[in-house]
Amino acid sequence: MVEAEDFWLEYVDARGESRGGPLEVMWRDRFEAAGQVRAFPSYRGQRNFSGWYWAATCSDLVGYESWVELGHLMRLDADPDVVAVASQPFQLSWRYGGQGRRIRHTPDYFVRRQDGTAVAVDVRPDERIEPEDAAKFEATAEACARVGWDYERVGVLDPVLAANLRWLSGYRHPRVRREPVAGALLAVFREPLGLLAGARAVGDPLAVLPVLYHLLWRRELTAEMRTGRLSAASRVRLAPTTVGEVGWDADAPEAAVAG
Repeated sequence: MVEAEDFWLEYVDARGESRGGPLEVMWRDRFEAAGQVRAFPSYRGQRNFSGWYWAATCSDLVGYESWVELGHLMRLDADPDVVAVASQPFQLSWRYGGQGRRIRHTPDYFVRRQDGTAVAVDVRPDERIEPEDAAKFEATAEACARVGWDYERVGVLDPVLAANLRWLSGYRHPRVRREPVAGALLAVFREPLGLLAGARAVGDPLAVLPVLYHLLWRRELTAEMRTGRLSAASRVRLAPTTVGEVGWDADAPEAAVAG
């Protein structure tokens, strides 16, 4: 069992200064504004692809270390309950029992929700989890629970959902939303209607479709996103007003531990 006083947290604040201390002291800091505590490696023959993604949620660049991470980063960015995401936000370290060696782990993402609650996220496909990794994830979940954060370990995103998110992410910037087109689309789709039919009911599809895709990204409109790729025939409707009720939000992580 990991003792609470063994947890130590280190991070880089918004001014680029390193900070560290006991988890129980540090957990109230704004990790959604933290810098990355480590840089992504780059070397010849590297099999994973890292990069930067512009997140509409926080109007900032957020790093990713693989295509799997990018899929979940887009999922988080499209979640209306998320207000900020930070990559490699802090490093946790701890001891097991009386062992002197400290174990270290850096979660992939720190997420802040609209209600102020938080979740730490690790992205790792099931087949790539070794016993040592599983122990680190378990300890990180315990640390999160002790300070009231949620914790998720997620694997490969559903490929159909990932493809739809990639498409819609191209329309995520707020400038894509145009009035009165957006208002007209929200009115047209009060009753379920085919995607292209609804766009044509508002105007020239070439002008209307980008706004429609933006509203789908923002989840003001919703469509089934997990059973098939978006198409002209996809049924689109006005999204429920309560966060979490939108149908394609049900992309449950492979493993999650609530704090």
